[in-house]
Amino acid sequence: MLEKIVIANRGEIALRILRACRELGIKTVAVHSTVDRNLKHVLLADESVCIGPPPSAQSYLNIPAVISAAEVTDAVAIHPGYGFLAENADFAERVERSGFIFVGPRAETIRLMGDKISAINAMKKAGVPCVPGSNGPLTDDVKQNHLLARKIGYPVIIKAAGGGGGRGMRVVHSEATLNNAITLTKSEALAAFGNDTVYMEKFLENPRHIEFQVLADNRGNAIHLGERDCSMQRRHQKIIEESPAPRLPEKLRHQIGERCAKACREIGYRGAGTFEFLYENGEFYFIEMNTRVQVEHPVTEMITGVDIVKEQLRAAAGERLTLRQKDIEWRGHAIECRINAEHPETFVPSPGVVTQFHVPGGPGIRVDSHIYNGYPVPPYYDSLIAKIIAHGETRDVALARMRNALSELVVEGIHTNAALHREIMNDAAFIAGGTNIHYLEKKLAQ
Repeated sequence: MLEKIVIANRGEIALRILRACRELGIKTVAVHSTVDRNLKHVLLADESVCIGPPPSAQSYLNIPAVISAAEVTDAVAIHPGYGFLAENADFAERVERSGFIFVGPRAETIRLMGDKISAINAMKKAGVPCVPGSNGPLTDDVKQNHLLARKIGYPVIIKAAGGGGGRGMRVVHSEATLNNAITLTKSEALAAFGNDTVYMEKFLENPRHIEFQVLADNRGNAIHLGERDCSMQRRHQKIIEESPAPRLPEKLRHQIGERCAKACREIGYRGAGTFEFLYENGEFYFIEMNTRVQVEHPVTEMITGVDIVKEQLRAAAGERLTLRQKDIEWRGHAIECRINAEHPETFVPSPGVVTQFHVPGGPGIRVDSHIYNGYPVPPYYDSLIAKIIAHGETRDVALARMRNALSELVVEGIHTNAALHREIMNDAAFIAGGTNIHYLEKKLAQ
């Protein structure tokens, strides 16, 4: 097992990684910006290194500073968590070249799956169903692009090959706006991702967003841990996740899950990863793969009993998967609510000092959070401050437990979106299960 690792992240995921390391007897090094010196994981880590001022570009995205922290503390590996440098292939490559272990897939795998076009081609080769589309980058041939859109059928969506996080995409409903949409998306993609390559796909009108969790080792073994439904979204950002996905046929779950595991074996994947799909009219369509641990990984942990972060660390250490597909059992239902420091109506970020924080409890409740009474939420980073996960033997029980947890939650001194979560937990359509990715946006608009 790894002797000492650098946790190259902050907030709740950094604390989550630290806890897994402690269970495995791994020493930890917390890197932090000047404003984050009092984060809980920084105070608990065996060592800490300040890597720069508050702005991410000068600290958590500063590759030389992160690698230097590993060098001066004699660490052997770096865990990137999610966000920041987690899916940066250049970072993974420089970590390995510097003599350290990157807790995640190889750089070439991150590059393969980070480019949406090459990822789609790899998935097609592995037999994973994909959305009908251009099967490659769009050219400047206006006539060809129009013919392609007609063949796919309107509406279509123009996507940046290097995009992510809901950015770099534009829906086109008619031929009259196609050229302008392609030009705008290309210019936005170049500015945001340094790559103006775009491609075209069929735009699914009312899909659900369902993703599959996979684990793979260094020796060609891979399994899936089932799916999560992440359809409750605002501006392409997930708000609530649950597992298993309501009203998904079990046969289809195993069929798609096994195809994802097969794809991992074919591309030589290592560690934890997530295949994201749109699901409509009984059909799955691959959209992208996240080559890291997901924010919503706890819901899968709650129903399978598998510690995904510990499995990441074992895979990075070169250990063989101890679990086989037949060992995985899914028990009950789990739901996660993301609590963000933002105004519940305007969604404007709400930094400030947390004057009171009461963590909910009770049977089946898990809370992943880095905040505490007196914690100053800084304005420089993502607004996620806590994740509440409720597990029950049925979905109805999980929903009831989540309602209880949300009613017990107290966060004072800043605004949070807890009121929105309470409303959703009592929404008739959500209670019925199976809402599509546009449902929350339409509900908020009303």
